Formats: sequence, C-alpha cells, structure tokens
Amino acid sequence: MTLQGSPACPVCGAPLTPGARFCVRCGAPAIPSAADADEVALPGGQRMHLSAGTLSLRELLAVVESGVFYWRQRLEQADGVAREQAAAAIHDLSQILENLAAQIAQGRETIRITGRLPPQRHAPRPCPLCGRGNRRAARYCMACGTPLHSGHHTGPRPLPPRSLAVATRTDRGMARPVNEDTVYAGEFTAGAVRIGTLLVVADGMGGHQAGDVASSLAVATLKTALTEALNASLPDDDQAWHALLREAVQEANRRVYARARADSASRGMGTTLTVALVTETRAHLAHVGDSRAYLLNPAGVTGEGSTWTQLTIDHTIVARLVDIGQLTPEQARVHPQRHMVYRSLGTDPVTEVDALSQSLAAGDVLVLCSDGLVNHVEDSELARIVLETPGEARACERLIALANERGGQDNISVVIARVNAGPQRPDRQAAPADLALPHPHSPI
Repeated sequence: MTLQGSPACPVCGAPLTPGARFCVRCGAPAIPSAADADEVALPGGQRMHLSAGTLSLRELLAVVESGVFYWRQRLEQADGVAREQAAAAIHDLSQILENLAAQIAQGRETIRITGRLPPQRHAPRPCPLCGRGNRRAARYCMACGTPLHSGHHTGPRPLPPRSLAVATRTDRGMARPVNEDTVYAGEFTAGAVRIGTLLVVADGMGGHQAGDVASSLAVATLKTALTEALNASLPDDDQAWHALLREAVQEANRRVYARARADSASRGMGTTLTVALVTETRAHLAHVGDSRAYLLNPAGVTGEGSTWTQLTIDHTIVARLVDIGQLTPEQARVHPQRHMVYRSLGTDPVTEVDALSQSLAAGDVLVLCSDGLVNHVEDSELARIVLETPGEARACERLIALANERGGQDNISVVIARVNAGPQRPDRQAAPADLALPHPHSPI
C-alpha cells in the first residue's frame, strides 16, 4: 500500500523513496520525460506506452489478444493453406499469452526491451592504396594486401578519391492504388568540392494522397534544412553530424505535423524517414519508423563474417516482441500488427530520432528501403541479390520484381549506394541532382 503523500512509480505503482530517480521494482524512471515516451493506438481505443525501454505486460497482452482476434476471423473466412496459416498463428500467439499471463501472476508488471544495435566496425587504420579500414596493429591491408608501414608519419594518411555508385527505384506495388513512398539521392557540393551524398527513403502513411503529401514534404524539408545547415558550417565529428541530422529531421516533423493539423484532407498523415549522408569515409544516419538501412560487403561486415547487417531499428511493436523473445523474426514477418509503427514523422509535435555513424570501406554497400520490400524479401536474399547483381540499378529492379512476384502488398522503394575506390566508372555513375552550397567549405 502506498502511503498518502508518498510518490509512486508511474509504471508499476510501487511506492518510491522521496528523491528516488528509479523504481526498485521495475527500474522505470521516477519522473519519466515526455520526450522519452512513445504512445501507440491499439484496436478498441486502447493506448500502449513505451517509456525508458520498458513495456507494460498488461498493455502487451492487448496487442497479442488483438492478434488472436484477427487470426480467428481469418480462420473462419479462409480455407486451405490460408486456414492452416491462421491456425498456426493462433497457436503461436496463444503460447505468448500463456507466457505473459504467467509473468503477471508472478507479480511482474513490466519488461525491459533493448534494441538490436548492430556491431560497429572498428578499423581505425586506413590503407593508403584502397582506403579499406584495418585493425590498429595490422601489418597488411586485409582488402588488397598493401603493407601498412608506420614509418615516421604520425598524422592520418590521405585517402584516395572515393566514388559512390548510386541507384534509386520506387514502385507502386501490386495492391496499392497510389505510391506514397518518396526516395532521393543527391550530392552536396560547394563549388568544385564534394561534401557528401544524401540518400533518403520515406514511406508515407495516411491513405489516399495524404501519405504521398507527408513523405514528399518531409524529404523536401529535410533537403532544405540540411542545405542551410551545411551552408553555415560543416560538422567536425560524429556527434555534430548527429545533432545536425536530428535537427533537420525534427524540422521535417514540424512541417508535416503542421500540415496535417491545418488541412482536413491530410489529417492523421505521417511518414517514416531513413536518411544517410555519406562523406568520404563515413555514413551518418538518422532514422524514424520502420523503413530500413543495411550495410553489405562480400568480405563481411560483422565479427561473425556475415555479409550484411541492419543498421537501423524498426520502431514497431512487433520488432519489440522479437527483441524480448516473444516472436521469432519469421513470425514477425507475417504478424497482423507488423505495420503498427509507434514512432513516425507528423503524428506528434516532437519525435525521437535515432542517429548513428558507420565507417565505410571500399566494397561496402548501403541499402535503404521501405518495408514494402522487406515484407516479401528476407535479409539474406536482399544481401545476395545486391552483392551478386552487376550494376546498382539492375539490383534495385531485381529486388522490386521479387517483392511484386510475392504479392507486392505495399509500395516498394530501394536506394543502393556502393563505395568504390578510385575514379567513378562511367557505366555505373548515377546522376542525382546537386544540392549546391553557395559558400566553399573544406572537404570532409
């Protein structure tokens, strides 16, 4: 029982010692910040809150129960393979319900969630010939075999000119009447100096033309905000890049939110936004929603030698269920709530923006895509097609064709950017529009 006048945990209700910052029962902050909390609308008018990396088990029950209801309807309406799929889904969800109910019976009210942050490559010693990063103590480049002599040179070695082969494609898919996705790839330059390449995928939400308005407005605002910011000064470290990108995304959020409230035809619209700004040696990313960014390399990008890794985290309820072990990635792919996004642009006056930086090496490939692709194409398939297909444009076309062949239930968008050492080959050069800055800056 909580004593009258004593503070209580806002998550589980347990009594708190005056001045306590965290609850001893569930670990939640004693005074949660509004900026750190996300709210999700559930079927039946219920709300679900995600705060400080925790989920309420009782609210989570509502998500699973709505999934059971959905599949029971499908079971009554379907026959054959669809009926078997519905029965299997009900069985899986019933096991989750049993597990959650047992935890609540034991007195647990919340569960902590963690994002699946990818392992970051740490290769601080660049090869003077190909530019590939290597371990600090490496004697030879792991990519081309060039000796890495330290000599008497104590400063950073200059890297050779880098080129980025880029292709973008977007498709309406097989089921949607309009394409609400927006993609972009373009260069930031100052005179003859190349600053970086901007890659963007935005997946609009809201139906009819509202989603299209949200995604295109977000991308246009982002480009304008970045142009103004880079015109003023260039970031000198990763944290400064993160701050720049976050502010540009927040400005896009403010514009979409204001438009949604001012125009009745756009009421409730929103969009995801996944951004990569690629400089000579690094990619700086910002992300909101469930579009994705991947890093691929045939030589491997993780300590386990995998040729791909997902750089972004899906801001969906189903992704969190995978994180806490309640769903497998295979089950998440067909879950009825897989499109329930708890963070997007335009739905709230302020949104939280993920930001990270990733070192780049020759042979690396960045892939940005909307969920219309990954709903039908598995990660391993995506990596294999991109790495085996000659030409970025052809790889985009193959991925979209495969997603459409498997149903194409959503709009499909892909951006592929491959890092090459040395001059750009004419047959692989993309032709994105330049975002020219009027004042010269030093190259990054």
